[in-house]
Amino acid sequence: MLHQKKILLGITGSIAAYKSALLARELQRRGAEVRVIMTPSATEFITPLTLATLTGHPVHSDFTENKDSGEWTNHVELGLWGDAFLIAPATAQTLSAMVSGTCDNFLMAVHLSSRCPVIAAPAMDLDMFQHEATQSNLKILKSRGVPIIEPESGALASGLEGKGRMAEPESIANWLENWFRSKAPLAEKKVVITAGPTHEPIDAVRFISNRSSGKMGYALATELNALGADVHLISGPVQLSAPAGVQVTRVETAIEMHTIALKSFETADIGIATAAVADYRAKSSSSVKLHRDEIPTAIQLQENPDILADWGKRKRGTQVLIGFALETDEGVESAKSKLARKNLDFIVLNSTQNEGAGFGTDTNQISIFEQNGKSHIFDLKSKKEVARDIVTILLTHLPQ
Repeated sequence: MLHQKKILLGITGSIAAYKSALLARELQRRGAEVRVIMTPSATEFITPLTLATLTGHPVHSDFTENKDSGEWTNHVELGLWGDAFLIAPATAQTLSAMVSGTCDNFLMAVHLSSRCPVIAAPAMDLDMFQHEATQSNLKILKSRGVPIIEPESGALASGLEGKGRMAEPESIANWLENWFRSKAPLAEKKVVITAGPTHEPIDAVRFISNRSSGKMGYALATELNALGADVHLISGPVQLSAPAGVQVTRVETAIEMHTIALKSFETADIGIATAAVADYRAKSSSSVKLHRDEIPTAIQLQENPDILADWGKRKRGTQVLIGFALETDEGVESAKSKLARKNLDFIVLNSTQNEGAGFGTDTNQISIFEQNGKSHIFDLKSKKEVARDIVTILLTHLPQ
C-alpha cells in the first residue's frame, strides 16, 4: 500500500529522532517516496545530511535555502506534495503547537499549509505523556481528524519505564499501510483475475497454447492492489514476477484454472478474465515424450470449459464481471455479442490490427463496451496506464 505514496516525514526535537532514519528507510523499502522536514532542535539529535543521504532529497529545516541570496523554501509546495504528513517523533511541544496553530518554525508552517492528512507519532517521557495538558492536546487533535500512532511502553531516556517511547519504525510503517488501505476506494473488496495462457499437453514436452504474456492481467492486479483490493491472481505459465501484495496461484491447464477460478469467484466482489484460455485440449495426452515417428498426424481435440461463461451464470447481483476480447479484425460486434452472452458488466476489446496492441507487448490499445450501452475508445498506452483506465470505469460499476 505504500508503493509510490509520497510521505512527508516531519522530525522534531526528541531523542527518538534517531529512529526516524530507520523509519525513512523502511518506508522507502516498501515503495514510498520520502521527503524530510526537521525542526531546528531535531538537527541536534540527527544531522540533515544523514536523512538527505538516506532519502536522496534535500532536508528542509529553515525558510531560506540560502540566506545570502535570499532563496526561500516553498512551504506551501511541500504541503501540497505529500499523500500524508507523518510527524515522527512528535514532541509534547509540537503537539501543543499543532493544537494552538503556533507557527514558529518551518515544520509548523508546512503543517498549517498541508492539504494532505497529518499523522502524529508521539515520543516523550512517561510523566509528560500522561500529563493532563498532553492528553487534552491528543484528544483535540483526534477530534480534528489527526490520527495518533500510539507510543509504546518500555525503557525511556530518563531511565523510567512506561508509555511514551515512539513506536518502532516497522510498526509505524505497518500502521501506515493499514491506514492507506482503509482509505482506499477498493478497501475490503475481493477481486479474482485470470491471466496469461494455458498449456494443454500433447505429451510430456509438447502442448497447445497461445502467445499471451500475462502482462495485462498482472498490470491490473498491481493497480487494484494499490487501490486497496484483496486480489487473487490465477496465472497461467508466464515469465513474470508476482506483484507485491497479491495472492498468486499458478496453474498450467484450462481445467486447473477453471476449478480454482470458480471457487475464488464464490466470495469475490469482482471477477476479471484477462487470461487467454485455450478453447480446446488434446483428448488424450502422453505422460512421456513422443518420438518423431510416434506423433499422430491428427490430434483429437476436446472442448475446454468456459471460465467467463460459467462466472456469468453464477454471477450475483452485487458482483461485477469484466471480460476481454482479442480479435484480429475490428471485432466490435464480436465483443458486444460476448458482452451479452456471458452476462458481463463491460468488456475490453483489443485488436492485433493495431500496432503495439495484443499479445507480448508492453502497450495496448483498447475499447470498452458497457452493458448499459456506453462505449469508450482509448489511444495506445502502456499496459500500466491501460489498467488505470479499466479500473476507472470499474469504480463506476461498484454499488454505492
